[in-house]
Amino acid sequence: MNDDGQIVVVKYGGNALAGATESDAMEQFALDVVQMHREGARPVVVHGGGPQISQLMQARGKQPEFRNGLRVTDAETIEIVRTALMGQVNPQLVAAINARGGSAAGLSGEEVIRAIARDADLGFVGGVAAVDTTRLQDLLAQGLIPVVAPLGSNGSGQTYNINADTVAGALATALGAQRLVYLTDIEGLRRVVADASSLIRETSADELATMLAGGTIANGMIPKVQSCIDAVRSGVRTAHIIDGRIPHALRELLTNGPTGTVVQ
Repeated sequence: MNDDGQIVVVKYGGNALAGATESDAMEQFALDVVQMHREGARPVVVHGGGPQISQLMQARGKQPEFRNGLRVTDAETIEIVRTALMGQVNPQLVAAINARGGSAAGLSGEEVIRAIARDADLGFVGGVAAVDTTRLQDLLAQGLIPVVAPLGSNGSGQTYNINADTVAGALATALGAQRLVYLTDIEGLRRVVADASSLIRETSADELATMLAGGTIANGMIPKVQSCIDAVRSGVRTAHIIDGRIPHALRELLTNGPTGTVVQ
């Protein structure tokens, strides 16, 4: 498929994917992103950072707490979240891309995302209320690769922690991306979770919505699937959930056609 000149939003997880180590995984991912850019696509990277946030919390004597898969985020924790994302994960990913011949620019989602609180019991955990693409479009126009941390601001200076899958879907929609790609630690979606032979190769937003309502999709896959549904219904041509544990999975997707699960 031809992605020349088209925006491709890619979500890269906080856990190591391809490769034996986090460093090796990041290197392979960076190589793929640089190659995409050289071949004419305009990648926008959204990264997670869950393990790094939890490690920093524990180092500071705080025990991570989750409710329904979302991190409870009090005032101290949101500062830890921002430090882990913008002080560790984001600059490491930018450096990895630049070291392999790309030109990446790191930014906090606070620069582009207006956040809204999700649930008072979760503290400073937000949803996406609006996206201002001006900064992202400027970077893309300069031939740069934006690398976005999943944060947002309520417009009054308060930072919110936002699910990275949700951020990726919102940016894909706002930018009019051709593709939305999630690199995960599974081979794709299954109709029956325990049955590898039930892998779904192609599906629609409507079919996924039915699966969500029926409880087939659970836990951490819920925000990915919901974001795929929302993005495709909003004009993104295809959304992909692919196995990032496979070396150069992103390159395989863009050069050899669909892999994992494609939603269209």
